[in-house]
Amino acid sequence: MPLFDSDFLSKLEYLSIVSKRVFQGRLIAQRRTRQLGAGIEFADHREYAHGDDFRYLDWNVYARHEQLLLKRFHEEEDLHVYVMLDCSRSMGFGSPPKFDHARRVAAALAYIALADLDRVSVVAFADGVLADLPMTRGKGRILSLLQFLEQQELRGADTDLHRAATQFVRRRQRSGPVILVSDFYDPRGFRRGVDLLRYHRFEPHVVHVYDPAEAEPTTLGDVEFVDAETGALRKVTVTEAGVRHYCRLYEQFVAEMRTYCRAYGLSLTRASTSVAFDDLVLRMMRQTEVVA
Repeated sequence: MPLFDSDFLSKLEYLSIVSKRVFQGRLIAQRRTRQLGAGIEFADHREYAHGDDFRYLDWNVYARHEQLLLKRFHEEEDLHVYVMLDCSRSMGFGSPPKFDHARRVAAALAYIALADLDRVSVVAFADGVLADLPMTRGKGRILSLLQFLEQQELRGADTDLHRAATQFVRRRQRSGPVILVSDFYDPRGFRRGVDLLRYHRFEPHVVHVYDPAEAEPTTLGDVEFVDAETGALRKVTVTEAGVRHYCRLYEQFVAEMRTYCRAYGLSLTRASTSVAFDDLVLRMMRQTEVVA
């Protein structure tokens, strides 16, 4: 089955329509950044300096206080939206693979932004930035974006979100929302990478992709495990007590992610591979009224 077929494209267009008609501009891609410029909404004053445009002088202030002050206005800019996609080998787990599910979710969120004429960039990462699709704009660019996502492969030694975030920040001059689509299996932990994005005034949105078997495993007996990211082999005997212990550790991992995101006001969406990508995005919008 193709990753992106005609039915997939139809669902993308439906999601775009829903985002505009139902949620009335409250999605990430429909929030504009504002800078000071030649807009129409008044912001504040500053003192006149030689060479400033006389058209922006506030003559009412001058008449009352004999002060030459310049009016400043808000100017809307296109939002720059970044989608960071985890391509580490652990994303290959599951049926369907987490990687396929992640790419569909990433494509859907990117399309919603493109449909609103915001600028979108997609960054593939694992133990660093592997590839990136330069900033693009408009629904007509969705095919090149889908092609980029289709071309990505599972690679990298393991996930290193901090290193990937460091490389990402160095290459970007404009901040904006960063949608992190990953299983977040970083041996060093996910916090440092997300902290770095926040420190540089990006707006992280966490999309935790997982397979139900990771949350509630049923395997028992003698098993040979292969580390998806390092390739290391280990033979173990899985007992019921061992499964319970694993489930407690997994729940702690998820709870830590929730606590962290709540503490810093970040949106968190848990994206199970058992939920179709379009149902997931609709649920995200209904629950939070933003693309989270």
